[in-house]
Amino acid sequence: MYNHKEIEKKWQKKWEKDRLYKSQDFSDKPKFYCLDMFPYPSGAGLHVGHPEGYTATDIVSRYKRMNGYNVLHPMGWDAFGLPAENYAIKTKVHPDKSTHENINRFREQIQSLGLSYDWEREVDTSSPEYYKWTQWFFLFLYKNGWAYRKKAPVNWCPSCQTVLANEQVIDGACDRCKTKVIQKELKQWFFKITDFAEELIAGLDKIDWPESTKIMQRHWIGKSEGAEIKFSIFNFQFSISVFTTRPDTIFGATYLVLAPEHKIVEKLKDKIENYAEIEKYVLASKKKTERERLAQEKEKTGVELKGIKAINPANNQEIPIFIADYVLKGYGTGAIMAVPKHDLRDYLFAQKYNLPIVEVIKLCEIKNEKLKIKNHNLKFKNNREEELVYEDEGVLVNSGEFNGLDSEAAREKITEWLATKGLAKKKINYKLRDWLISRQRYWGAPIPIFYCEKCGEVPVSEEDLPVLLPRDVDFMPHGESPLTRSKEFHKVKCPKCGGKARRESDTMDTFVCSSWYFFRYCDPKNAEEFASKKLLKYWMPVDLYVGGAEHTVLHLLYSRFFTKALHKKGLINFDEPFLKLRHQGMILAEDGRKMSKSLGNVINPDEVVEKYGADTMRMYEMFMGPFEDSIAWNTKGVIGVRRFLEKVWKIKSGIRNQESGTRNNKLDGLVHRIIKKVGVDIENFKFNTAVASLMILVNHMEREEFIPQHLFESFLKILSPFAPHLAEELWTQLGYKVGDAEGSGTADEGSKSIFVEKWPEYDLRLVQEDEVDLVIQVNGKVRAVVQVKTDISESEAKKIALKQEKIKKWIGGKKVRKFIFVPGRLINIVI
Repeated sequence: MYNHKEIEKKWQKKWEKDRLYKSQDFSDKPKFYCLDMFPYPSGAGLHVGHPEGYTATDIVSRYKRMNGYNVLHPMGWDAFGLPAENYAIKTKVHPDKSTHENINRFREQIQSLGLSYDWEREVDTSSPEYYKWTQWFFLFLYKNGWAYRKKAPVNWCPSCQTVLANEQVIDGACDRCKTKVIQKELKQWFFKITDFAEELIAGLDKIDWPESTKIMQRHWIGKSEGAEIKFSIFNFQFSISVFTTRPDTIFGATYLVLAPEHKIVEKLKDKIENYAEIEKYVLASKKKTERERLAQEKEKTGVELKGIKAINPANNQEIPIFIADYVLKGYGTGAIMAVPKHDLRDYLFAQKYNLPIVEVIKLCEIKNEKLKIKNHNLKFKNNREEELVYEDEGVLVNSGEFNGLDSEAAREKITEWLATKGLAKKKINYKLRDWLISRQRYWGAPIPIFYCEKCGEVPVSEEDLPVLLPRDVDFMPHGESPLTRSKEFHKVKCPKCGGKARRESDTMDTFVCSSWYFFRYCDPKNAEEFASKKLLKYWMPVDLYVGGAEHTVLHLLYSRFFTKALHKKGLINFDEPFLKLRHQGMILAEDGRKMSKSLGNVINPDEVVEKYGADTMRMYEMFMGPFEDSIAWNTKGVIGVRRFLEKVWKIKSGIRNQESGTRNNKLDGLVHRIIKKVGVDIENFKFNTAVASLMILVNHMEREEFIPQHLFESFLKILSPFAPHLAEELWTQLGYKVGDAEGSGTADEGSKSIFVEKWPEYDLRLVQEDEVDLVIQVNGKVRAVVQVKTDISESEAKKIALKQEKIKKWIGGKKVRKFIFVPGRLINIVI
């Protein structure tokens, strides 16, 4: 019986003592930097979703070490931020204490899984040794013009008396107390990520990331090529600039819509006949969150600026101007031209306010170099009626001299025509907005800025970092940053003039901490710089990064921004931090739903490890299905994997006295084929099929009368990344001593840990199969599988297929119309 409790603890202690997984700076071996997205150390501890990604990187790391790589595989803690602070508020325990208790718990859980991390490089974002360099990054961006302060609206919870991040607003309410969130204007710090919009888009073409993640980042950045067009205001020396990607539709623009905060509203307040109504609408809009204003399902509202008209520059017609809260000040120019015949949202608004609808585009086909207009009814339902709305490109109608042009040509010519009048210019616009990093919370890195009555804004000098988080404060929310109330924190003088000053009371968004942590792992003990240039050049960029798809935009985008900023100033020689990225799917509860305490369906990994062992847990999570898929937990599957490991344990006892030179040709070929397959599968993140191959091999071994030791050794080596404890234990039972040279992590002649062995090579001659499984289908459905010679002919395959009793049953005397034969793979019988 395989005693996992005793064996797993034994080897975990031994590996730690021997520093088996220590990375070597500047090794002659090729480097491989393998990284997990580090966790928030929440009070709940690890859930079964964490080990899936961690096990995958551990398998890859072990595989790469055995293939001669110097592997950096670190772990740390995203310890600052709202999750940790909210837990502290809930338990009324100081976040420093509760967070570090949670870290200790997480570390124990991770170590119980036998993951091969270099714990000597562990980082904690809430330690002064770390956040000193988070503050350095703030100053680096500030000095280069990429950090600035301005007034901005924030989500405000009246009950909790605190600012909330967008992620903390669920359906317009605070995620903690469910109070309706309002908007409030405060002075905030921003990072100028918009300066890097084009570089962030271009860089996606040279990295190996899931295409869905690249699409999401491109969408978030939102590059749009179009024109900025001026609409003058009748009888006033003012104009409104509008950005549009469709200048070809301008002859159909029958009204303008402005954001309620648009500056022109205040400028023209004496001319607007219904300004009281406008002012009321503006105030109501400011109370809504951005998410509420943009909600697709909500009815669009607006108010016309009576007494004010704009002039459509294409046809010189007067058109009304509205304000509406679905237009945001921060997007484009804060104003849009509305073309209701060719935009669904504009159409609904025009219907509601009885505004003109003019068709200016018709669907077209290009045939024989001629444009042909054809009738096209693209319909949608608006509860009560159906109307024609055409949103795609076509040819222009009702557009003066531009009639008959296709949309692409018309965009160019109309922009040029308006530009000659000084009314338009080509423009590239981005949806991306600057990153708001201020948080009016306690548990975060203080922003290193002084405010002096005489000198104004003054940065802290680098020599005075870190600006320590004060302890003489109540960290519970009171409507302003808790740091405001610290006496110790504000006992400062202006470093410029020596006069009276105060420190910035806001702390930084936790995403700032996680936007550079991967650099710190390269040189975690450095007190002089965030990491030495030599070590950054050696280890970076990260070769493999694994984590959840929920970080597709924010964390991944911000990390790329930090990297590009450093590269632009010549501090590093690369501009993308993560060369290869893979996302793991979600592990669902056994009932197929998302795991939740409230549903009582959470699987505790500690219980699985206790009952079945860490190796079982690791192998089961890899065997569940494709790595990127969301799959439901299945306890029967866990038991099945445990039985597989018991089989391996039992097989070893049967080969104890066999000589290593003994041959078994049939098994030889299978072992070599599976060595090749497991290696390829690990490289391609197909862990489930790699485990399946190992199971096939063990089933064959079970049926063998004898197994040569050299074949069993090769099997243990390819099993070892998946089930390290069992593999190491059986390795010693084969007579190998496990240890290392003075705990240096470098093996000597007496060190025979399986993890310092070379990955087995396969013999190409043996990989060629003598026999293969031939799949037999009837009308495209698999009905039988038989083993045949690799080089079987089509005629032989037909004969064998038709002799199968299962196939005879499915054909049932019907006439075979044809056979479809794929050599060495399948034959399909069509009846």
